[in-house]
Amino acid sequence: MKFIIASDIHGSAYWCGKLMELVEAEQPDKLILLGDLLYHGPRNDLPREYGPKQVIPMLSKYKDIILAVRGNCEAEVDQMVLPFPCMADYAQLLVEGTTFYLTHGHHNSPDNLPPLPEGSILLSGHTHVKLDEIRNGIRCLNPGSVSIPKDGSHSCLVYENKTFSFRILEE
Repeated sequence: MKFIIASDIHGSAYWCGKLMELVEAEQPDKLILLGDLLYHGPRNDLPREYGPKQVIPMLSKYKDIILAVRGNCEAEVDQMVLPFPCMADYAQLLVEGTTFYLTHGHHNSPDNLPPLPEGSILLSGHTHVKLDEIRNGIRCLNPGSVSIPKDGSHSCLVYENKTFSFRILEE
């Protein structure tokens, strides 16, 4: 089982293209998107090559493998233009016996954990900062931001063989 986990594309056609190059190379079983797909949001500057209308077909190509949750920048219009569900506040997957809880991170987060069994995985974005740490027995991972990183590198996560690894999206 292989997943690519990404967050905070914020409508950047350039950086979404870099993510799609990784998806093509890795051929994941699932592309997990942790919200803030199309809109840059009022608190962010416009990302490089801001083009939500160009991001839509890039993501739509992978509609059959995408599992997405709603970020704080998603709106009903986003669901109208994307052919996969993207408005759920969270999703849960049972992966190789482990609960994966997927959320954007503006409600539940490493600082506000949902009720999960010890040993679960919390996948969240929102902060635009990579994270991999244990909190109250829950492994908390943040892939960072595809387009507007606040820690210096455009990134995502790859999960394979029960292992997570950060991938830096190069220019």
